Amino acid sequence: METTVLVALVGFLGSVFAAVFAYYSTKRRERDAEWRKEKLAYYKAFVESLSGIVEGDDSSEGHKAFARATNNLLLFAPQPVIEALNAFRHEIRVSNPSRSQERHDILLASLLFSIRHDVGVSPTDDIATFKPILWASGAGKNAT
Repeated sequence: METTVLVALVGFLGSVFAAVFAYYSTKRRERDAEWRKEKLAYYKAFVESLSGIVEGDDSSEGHKAFARATNNLLLFAPQPVIEALNAFRHEIRVSNPSRSQERHDILLASLLFSIRHDVGVSPTDDIATFKPILWASGAGKNAT
């Protein structure tokens, strides 16, 4: 009789453990999915804000949106993204007397590469050949 009770108790405890483990695993996946969704929304807003600072399409509102979007990234982005973001902002700031298009392009690629790595873009990118290009609308400020 004692063995039967012990086997039943072990079975019961195993079932409870399995149920608790499954519950917490499911909750963790749900939290991770929600966090990823939130991050993607902020990253998307950041990439959209780049359109407001592209030469030819830039505006004061675009620069404000870019500032808000980049500041929001500081809340959740991992350190490699923040480091790439800071380097990019340092390069493009108005007070930088030695701005260069080549350095801009390298730093933008590094920043977007870091973001894509953070969100788990698959297949993984090759930093040596990853060359994103920002496009302006072509309408320009003086277009009629």
